[in-house]
Amino acid sequence: MSPETPAPPIEEEVKTATLQPVQDGDRISSIDLLRGVALLGIALLNVPTGLPDASFGNPNIAGGSTGINLIVFLARWILVEGKMRGLFSIMFGAGVFLFVRRLEARGAGILAAELYYRRILWLAVFGVIHAYLIWDGDILYSYAVSGLLLFPLLRWKPKFLLLVAALLIGIGTARPIWTAVERTQLKADALKANQAKKAGKQLTDEQKKAIADWQRFMEGVSPSKKDLKKEADKFSGSYFHVVKERAPGVRRWHSGPLYLWDFDAFPMMLIGIAMLQLGILSGERTNRFYVVMMLVTYGIGLPLSIIMVFRAWGHGFQIDQDVFMWTLYQPARVFGTLGNLCLLILFFKSGWLPKLQAALSAVGKTAFSNYILHSLVYGFAFYGYGFHLFGRLELYQLYYIVAGMWVFSLVASPLWLRAYRYGPLEWCWRSLTYWQRQPMLREQTT
Repeated sequence: MSPETPAPPIEEEVKTATLQPVQDGDRISSIDLLRGVALLGIALLNVPTGLPDASFGNPNIAGGSTGINLIVFLARWILVEGKMRGLFSIMFGAGVFLFVRRLEARGAGILAAELYYRRILWLAVFGVIHAYLIWDGDILYSYAVSGLLLFPLLRWKPKFLLLVAALLIGIGTARPIWTAVERTQLKADALKANQAKKAGKQLTDEQKKAIADWQRFMEGVSPSKKDLKKEADKFSGSYFHVVKERAPGVRRWHSGPLYLWDFDAFPMMLIGIAMLQLGILSGERTNRFYVVMMLVTYGIGLPLSIIMVFRAWGHGFQIDQDVFMWTLYQPARVFGTLGNLCLLILFFKSGWLPKLQAALSAVGKTAFSNYILHSLVYGFAFYGYGFHLFGRLELYQLYYIVAGMWVFSLVASPLWLRAYRYGPLEWCWRSLTYWQRQPMLREQTT
């Protein structure tokens, strides 16, 4: 091309590079299955939004803490809490790596970065809409924030990715320990201040602050009946009432996800990129490799989860009695996530239950649509504009709703994909990413 020749428009470059969303034949089946299981597993953690927030760590508050409810609570924390979200984060990291590498393989050049960031920024938009208008426990916005940082790291070697991930996980482990130390001191200061107050002594500003800070902490973990009613009222009333009431919480959450949340998500995404490069996620390693890795990771993660949960149970789930009880959470969830991953890949490689595997893969291919659909259903089930079941069910009863959604997703997703190339939101996201309407029906051509 001579200096006088104008550069071809971007649209021509895109057409020349034949850039388009991944086709069925190029997909990695094991990743679709893992993503599908992660999506369904996350439902086990999202549905407790039908109970007050504080009950998530203390079943005495609502939902029941004896009998089957206690069993469900313990099983959830030991087997899936944080671990399915961790698996989902690993899949997200692997997904963005595959997205960019496939674009590069088609000669996208610098357009790979443009398409990548357009995809991530649209995910942030979807996350904001989801959080404000559907459910305030949204994970998409946080993933988008992490995604903004991933692109420069995609060419890193696995050992460097794993090293950074380990460092971030270490920070994520140290932070709650530090917080527990601070709360131990705060509790002692508040106790002394209250004793001085009872003795009729004039309190200093520091003593007053200690009392107020400890009271605020206790209201969060052991809310009064008045506080519980206030929370229930937030989710009663019309749809717009619910949107208005949860908006302040969403704003606070979105003000710092990188610092508060992404010690959780970001390192798992790095692990996902590394494990894909190492052939682990695609099932290329030997069965012996996955068995050994599973035994090692479960051997660390499960005992930590059990110690953590049974320690909490021993204190009646009253966190003020032992502020260190949840400090094992981060290492327990990371190793538990990796154990679950190895178990699922062994299941995939075995070829057992092919129809179930196909259904799980279909859920994985439509994970975005299923994720939002689950949020819509749970919101309609629990909030005032629907069946208004918030706080009215026992813990185990919430999982009847989950079971129903599992069945629906496992049946509807394969049926949908027989006629359509993508889930409805996957189609929308891809069209916005490539800034071109994508063919939806299977008989359509590009």
